[in-house]
Amino acid sequence: MKLSNKERIKALLKSIETGDPGPVAVVNEDRYIQHNPQTHEGSEGLAALFQRLSKTSPRVNIVRAFEDGEFVFAHTEYDFSRRNIGFEVFRFKDGRAVEHWDNIQARSGPNPSGRSMVDGPIDAIDHELTETNRSRVQSFLEIVLIEGQLNKIADFIDEDTYIEHNPQRTDGISSLRQMLNASNKSLKRLEYRQLHRVLAEGNFVLGASEGSVDGTHSAFYDLFRVADGMIVEHWDTIEAIAPRSEWKNNNGKF
Repeated sequence: MKLSNKERIKALLKSIETGDPGPVAVVNEDRYIQHNPQTHEGSEGLAALFQRLSKTSPRVNIVRAFEDGEFVFAHTEYDFSRRNIGFEVFRFKDGRAVEHWDNIQARSGPNPSGRSMVDGPIDAIDHELTETNRSRVQSFLEIVLIEGQLNKIADFIDEDTYIEHNPQRTDGISSLRQMLNASNKSLKRLEYRQLHRVLAEGNFVLGASEGSVDGTHSAFYDLFRVADGMIVEHWDTIEAIAPRSEWKNNNGKF
């Protein structure tokens, strides 16, 4: 039985743990473009790299995985020397993965509402609403997060049902509003400046954005679950982007 691209990427990521070289065949290493600024391109084959990493007893948990046309995006948990939460995005061309982006954050929490960075529903439903949900989340990202129209948060998020997995926030919209409020000096301020990509499968939508946290250049990956046209659940990772002088490839974070 032919595996979906989503299943092939899940096997690839799991092979970091097992060292199995077979799943690496999903990647076209001759055409592979790496967007993690801290990773060299072409210095070591993936099979050799994963075999070496497997000897350090890593743990890899693919919590969620979704497919959107030529893209696969996954929500992951890694335990190498420390526990990290990540989003991995792969682009396929001619049946193989040719490009990769990610966004990694150290795991912390639970948050004040008792939620971890990864718990909650994992399977996409409402596939017929994929484009509607994509458009809805894109509007939220552009209007509320980038343009800063905080008075419109309630147009997209239902205060009574909103579930928050960010380790610093609570359920509901009050803590999100506080972190986006320029006048609140007691909290780290998030500033979204540019939306680079919106990926979706059914009721799950991932946005990749660029901005800053207290002035530090950062990448925001936000995963939303949508129900009845409203955002009802949110997971994210926030990662500082290293200065260009420290990049190990020239492909850019986005």
